[in-house]
Amino acid sequence: MKKLIFSLILFCSVQLFPQIFSDWKNYSDMKSIKSVVSSGNQLWAASTGGVFNYNFDASEYKTFGKAEGLFGTNINAVAIDTYGKIWFGSSNGLIDVYNPSDNSFSTIRDIFNSDKTNKGINSFAVKGDTVFAATDYGISLIDSKSFFFYDTYFKFGFLPSNIKVNKVFIDNLVFAATEFGVAIQKPGTTNLSAPESWNVYNTSNGLLSNRISDILIFNGNVLATTDRGIFVFDQLNSTWSSFLPQLNGTAILKMITAQNKLYLITSNKLYEYDNSNLSELYNSSSSLSGLFYSDIYGLLLATSNGIFSLTENKFYFPNGPVANQFPQLSVDINSNLWSSTGTDVTGKGIQMFDGSKWTVYTTSDYPEFLTNAFISIYCAPDGKIYSGNWGSGFVRIDGNKVSRFDASNTPIVGVPGNGNFIVIHALGYDSRNNLWVLNYDAADKNNLAMLTPDSSWYLFQIPAQQGRVVSKNKNLVIDQYDTKWFSAEEGTKGLYYFNEMKTFNNPADDKSALLTESNGLNSSDISVIKVDRRGDVWVGSNKGVNIITNTSAIVNSANPQLRISSVFALRQQVITAIAVDPLNQKWIGTNEGLILVSSDGLRVIANLNSKNSPLLDDKIESLAIDEKTGKVFVGTKFGLNTFETPAIKPVDSFTGLTVYPSPFVISDGSQLVTIDGLIRDSEIKILTVAGKLVRKLETPGGRVAYWDGKDDEGNLVHSGVYLIVASDREANSVATGKIAVIRK
Repeated sequence: MKKLIFSLILFCSVQLFPQIFSDWKNYSDMKSIKSVVSSGNQLWAASTGGVFNYNFDASEYKTFGKAEGLFGTNINAVAIDTYGKIWFGSSNGLIDVYNPSDNSFSTIRDIFNSDKTNKGINSFAVKGDTVFAATDYGISLIDSKSFFFYDTYFKFGFLPSNIKVNKVFIDNLVFAATEFGVAIQKPGTTNLSAPESWNVYNTSNGLLSNRISDILIFNGNVLATTDRGIFVFDQLNSTWSSFLPQLNGTAILKMITAQNKLYLITSNKLYEYDNSNLSELYNSSSSLSGLFYSDIYGLLLATSNGIFSLTENKFYFPNGPVANQFPQLSVDINSNLWSSTGTDVTGKGIQMFDGSKWTVYTTSDYPEFLTNAFISIYCAPDGKIYSGNWGSGFVRIDGNKVSRFDASNTPIVGVPGNGNFIVIHALGYDSRNNLWVLNYDAADKNNLAMLTPDSSWYLFQIPAQQGRVVSKNKNLVIDQYDTKWFSAEEGTKGLYYFNEMKTFNNPADDKSALLTESNGLNSSDISVIKVDRRGDVWVGSNKGVNIITNTSAIVNSANPQLRISSVFALRQQVITAIAVDPLNQKWIGTNEGLILVSSDGLRVIANLNSKNSPLLDDKIESLAIDEKTGKVFVGTKFGLNTFETPAIKPVDSFTGLTVYPSPFVISDGSQLVTIDGLIRDSEIKILTVAGKLVRKLETPGGRVAYWDGKDDEGNLVHSGVYLIVASDREANSVATGKIAVIRK
């Protein structure tokens, strides 16, 4: 990999077509630490969710993700070079270098863009101006000033080519800990690209395992850690023997030397060796993955629950999501984001984000939860929050009051074989504020339960017509006619609808049916269902999106014939999530990124992915939109993305326009002025103070619109004061504003 090209990537706001996506932010769980270093009063941590810095003097955290210019996501390694720049290595081969002097990131993509199958960065070693990167296929040498690749060592002696190197140690010679043994530079050799420049050692030389995790020199002896203990090298006989026999058979992950002592970690223990005694310093309830010694702050451990300071007996990590798990998202009436976290043992409770702080609801604070396995979330229009649990029914959060609904206080029956084990995959209100609960796998076949505002319960089931088995139900939505739509992932798959016709105790007039490919669906493997602002039902599957447009036929016809169309622009996409914005545009989550389509689905407006935007991952797990602010929330396995759009719910009537920035400085047409306070489908005219029409704008239809400082001919306007007049289509309602323009 000689003479590879370095590329610098910087991110700011993303502008695509007529839409503006701005103020990108990333929020990730950064407690799972892979590596840690410190310099002076600064602590730097590499985690599965990005990186963070902690300033001990200011007691202040700074987090860095893609929105701040960091391209890597699952960060394995961190190091500080000779010039004080911080190097971060990710599991996909990206290297990000942060320069504290100007608060900028540079991204080295050479390894990421290589043709190697496995290209993760496992650790760094710094020697002068050279940074040694231990990778999944060898060792790369990078100039820390120019980011030029000097060389890459792919083969060591008789060991296989392109093997994983876990650690590089630099002394007078280069030492490498690999998955196939130890490699040590032969004295006097300079061309380390040549396999014969290395002495290699494996189990035939006394090691009990070839999986070497770390290597260093302690008191003049070369030590290597393995998954079966720690070993010392006999240079005279070129053999290895057990260094600490009491640890034979124990997987040693990392080691460091400090104050003439050796420190070792296993998956949960820290040991200290002082040339005579081996002692256990710390037995952790968290998983350990790395360690670092600071002359000021002592031993620092990288754990699954943050950075642990042995001196202070304290964990360090920034406020963030409790886990990078966002199976469902929902926004409440106060613009707070709520998220479920997962099924069974993976669930971490319910998390809420108010825009600056994350709060988690778990069994430790709310024993009525019983378990933390919350899989669904629903923010009701009356301010109540509902969350379905994997096994314990569901809970309702009403201000400070939390209530649980399960087999003990509802007629809902759980899964076959255990009626008390109730899994609730979705919830929602109908037009009369009745709460509908979708029972994932009801033993009594009552797929739906309804709780009225006066606390009465009713149970419903779709008749098992033609041998159908209605079970493993998901994705409940309720349209404007109170028809309930949901899917089944097992049994008879497809799209189900049900309407009790407002007679809760009379199943004779119920309307229900199953829709499959025979009815026009692209696929019966349905992943998501949404009702848009016109009442159309959008159905996402592993083969794109279908739209059902005449849903009134269900309640108005004895034999409804539904019109089902397919969205051509989304054909063959694997759909993972759908959200509807205030302009009725659809945000479509896929395995390949995020797609914005027009209200009818005929036009693709934007296509965002992890390469052309700060999205943390191409596979979108969940979506939500705050219609009050136009903010889009995107859940991925690496964390949560948020960004703002112009799709904001319009005001009901004009109360005055807010126009900013003012003065509006224009130079090349790339600058934009925001016009805020519009009613739906406003028309906007830009006028001179003399009343001459300069520009007529087509607005997006929501609360805000933008002007680029150009006239109807596409020319930049002259400096001066301009009037902005907004009106409805009939000009019955009008609002005005003005702005000073400075043309450079």
